[in-house]
Amino acid sequence: MCGIVGYIGKNNAVKPLIDGLYRLEYRGYDSAGIALLTQDNIFLKKVAGRVNELDKAIRNEPLQSHIGIAHTRWATHGVPNDINAHPHTDCKNQIAVVHNGIIENFRTLKQFLVKKGHKFQSETDSEVIPHLIEEFYDGDLMAAVRKACSYIKGTYGFVIISLASPGYIIASRMGSPLVIGRGKGEYIVASDLAAIISYTNEVIYLKDGDIAEISSDHLRVEGCESGMVFPEIEKVNLTLEQIERRGYKHFMLKEIYEQPIILRDTIRGRLNYEDGIARLNGISNYIEDLRDADRIIIIACGTSWHAGLIGEYMIESLAEIPVEVEYGSEFRYRRPVLKKGTICIVVSQSGETADTLAALREAKRHGATVLGICNVVGSSIARETDAGIYIHAGPEIGVASTKAFMGQIMTFALLSLLLGRLRRLSVDEGRDIINAIEKIPDQLQSLLDKLPDKIKKLARTFKDHRNFLYLGRGYNFPVALEGALKLKEISYIHAEGYPAAEMKHGPIALIDKNMPVVVIAIKDAIYDKVISNIEEIRARQGIVIAVGSEGDTQLKKYVDYVIYVPETMDHLYPLLTILPLQLLAYYIADYRGLDVDKPRNLAKSVTVE
Repeated sequence: MCGIVGYIGKNNAVKPLIDGLYRLEYRGYDSAGIALLTQDNIFLKKVAGRVNELDKAIRNEPLQSHIGIAHTRWATHGVPNDINAHPHTDCKNQIAVVHNGIIENFRTLKQFLVKKGHKFQSETDSEVIPHLIEEFYDGDLMAAVRKACSYIKGTYGFVIISLASPGYIIASRMGSPLVIGRGKGEYIVASDLAAIISYTNEVIYLKDGDIAEISSDHLRVEGCESGMVFPEIEKVNLTLEQIERRGYKHFMLKEIYEQPIILRDTIRGRLNYEDGIARLNGISNYIEDLRDADRIIIIACGTSWHAGLIGEYMIESLAEIPVEVEYGSEFRYRRPVLKKGTICIVVSQSGETADTLAALREAKRHGATVLGICNVVGSSIARETDAGIYIHAGPEIGVASTKAFMGQIMTFALLSLLLGRLRRLSVDEGRDIINAIEKIPDQLQSLLDKLPDKIKKLARTFKDHRNFLYLGRGYNFPVALEGALKLKEISYIHAEGYPAAEMKHGPIALIDKNMPVVVIAIKDAIYDKVISNIEEIRARQGIVIAVGSEGDTQLKKYVDYVIYVPETMDHLYPLLTILPLQLLAYYIADYRGLDVDKPRNLAKSVTVE
């Protein structure tokens, strides 16, 4: 979850470290710190709060160093304060460490180290790392790091500097991502490409168990069991422009407006109109397994779980394959029944979601074929699944996911078209779906051109309400869940999503004249049922905000406010109905004066359990 940056090279380390922290602040922003190796000591500065507080604290310091590490934190163990902020040091202040992950056995390790005479300053699990290295150091820093890693249980990505090895940075990972950028006479190691891309596009992805020894002109990597390894240097296509706001007030708004573009990227080259089918080369070796599957399990967390629910409805409807959707956090802690013929699909924007990654590994331990849907090339899920599909959404910086969710839905639309054609759909039916899919980006753009002013008025009206209900049926029930989640995440307003018909099984007790209810009421096969649910709300003086289909002149008779989206096929409506809910959440949060991109207690990539 946290942001890690390390620098070694010919230039002063301060600028790339602070710049990197600003780029990574979406990964954690409750405290920040920096450690720089000087001639005779380690300069250390840590502050509670945002990166700009650290920046201000060191701005007037005459700092000159070619080696350093820095960190922006999302708290797991210990409250956010100066002491618990990273980097952490050993007893002699000879070793400094920044860490991302959770050390599950840190209490045992801490007891062991305290008995050995070590003194701890913080409440964090991370502080055991420098003390372990100090305990095992006998002149060979790499050997001490290797032995320390053998004692640690849990997940980690860490970077260390030491006065004992002043020409090196050492980095290691187990379950928490680290990437190394190679520049000219310099290396940058980080938990995310965003901290690296302004300096170089040549990167090395560390694998679990790798330990890297990095100097300004040399990189040596040892595997956990195989000794010296020779990692591949990859060139990434990410540009600086993609990770900047480009005039938008927030990254979330920018990413909402990018959704027509990313949908075009998601479908580009993947539609075969002549045969009425989708082409998904990433899973081409598993097409027959999918076609013949007697059951598909979709595994995800948060927003990706909502996308998985939509995928369930799509695949069952178009391909008639039974589908279940599981939370990654629950899947591994029970006894999942995985029989031959079951395919697992894991979904994650970052490809590093700890719970989803653990579920992936559990499924593989049971012998299941596991496919992936993710956004980040080279991520752990991309590497560990048998095959997968990239959504091509580009970097998503806003903590509340928008465009990645849209890309995931479209990916499921392509997958369901492919499986449907292989199992039951005719060529003409496939072509009709392709025609509808190809219209979606332009339909989204038309909404972005005309909706914001109307949504802003709604946001001003409802920004001070304390509770919302979101209702939908069929394909739009998961959209209701996602709309409620977005409002909760960034505005801190309590909101719940339900299937519309379930309202009368409990939630209807909440409805009165002060309760806004957002209802997705598009013209589909169950439209009349949803209208009946709206009538039940109105009978109890609830305020109804409806999302309906263009051309539906009757809907406005039943509701207080209506937002129209273009007509499309039933299973593609979520690609349109989610947009007004994203905008509503965004503008409510903005009018409440909140930091939309950095909602409290949340971080972008959940790399801890």
